[in-house]
Amino acid sequence: CGFWPGTLWYLYEATQDTVWLHAAENVTRILLPEAYRKARSHDSGFIMMPSVGNAYRLTGDTMYAQALHHAADSLAELYNPKVGTILSWPGMVKKMNWPHNTIIDNMMNLELLLSMSKAYADDSLQNIACTHANTTIQHHFRDDYSTYHLVDYDPETGAVRGKQTVQGFSDDSSWSRGQAWGLYGYTCMYRLTGDARYLEQARGIAGFLINHRNMPADGIPYWDFDAPALASTPRDASAAAIMASALVELSGFVPAAEGERYMAFAEKQIRTLASPEYTAPAGENGGFILRHSTGAYPFSSEVDVPLTYVDYYYLEALTRIKRRLQP
Repeated sequence: CGFWPGTLWYLYEATQDTVWLHAAENVTRILLPEAYRKARSHDSGFIMMPSVGNAYRLTGDTMYAQALHHAADSLAELYNPKVGTILSWPGMVKKMNWPHNTIIDNMMNLELLLSMSKAYADDSLQNIACTHANTTIQHHFRDDYSTYHLVDYDPETGAVRGKQTVQGFSDDSSWSRGQAWGLYGYTCMYRLTGDARYLEQARGIAGFLINHRNMPADGIPYWDFDAPALASTPRDASAAAIMASALVELSGFVPAAEGERYMAFAEKQIRTLASPEYTAPAGENGGFILRHSTGAYPFSSEVDVPLTYVDYYYLEALTRIKRRLQP
């Protein structure tokens, strides 16, 4: 629910039209009570940062900062210091016998902790975010910078009980949106901490993605890099939009030639997404901008559909490109 107001905030930032400002404020304020409730999953970062986070960034209103701080404290309650990560899905603890499960998506929620750590000089929030990121590097990633979707930990010892997928092709495959979450998450971690380990991780993931043998020529990944690379295999526009947004930001943290390669690949992805193949005519596609995303293929859920977060990260990528191109 955070992505729709986030989309409105990016429309306001791009146009400075107060129509979008008022719309963004109205929807964001509907969500504010969520910041004061107990975190029900790691998704509180996804809810808060696109909506309330962008509201605070663009208006400076301390009401939004206070809400974000409460949300960060609530998210931190899911952290297990014995494991060193935030619990992703409390509902799966008993249902799937995953007593402390952590998914790669969780990297996207660390920005909430780090931003509030800086705003309120709360070192505990930064320590949680960094320990989670470090533990994820240690246990989620393979030598080639591909990632498992979910790692199941023993909550008492921190030992790894298993590594598997939920939304990917197989336990050992590389689910494309998960790879994009990792790229984006570690790029963000470097921006907010300056820790070279996170930059190196982001660069490694970027290389894995850009150079993958199954990356289609147009830059829009199949829903999983290990799924059959066939014309009928669903693509995932959301993975491309997330990846493009991350690459634009990452390009500013590396040597010029490397940054140009990242920008060129992001531009290819954005131009493909902006083409009639992926951009729906106005008034169609349920009102969404982009087509051809894949939510959870193994469950036949959200296959070849529009998704609210693909529009959000697409507009974020465009906004970041605009910033980079402005003198």
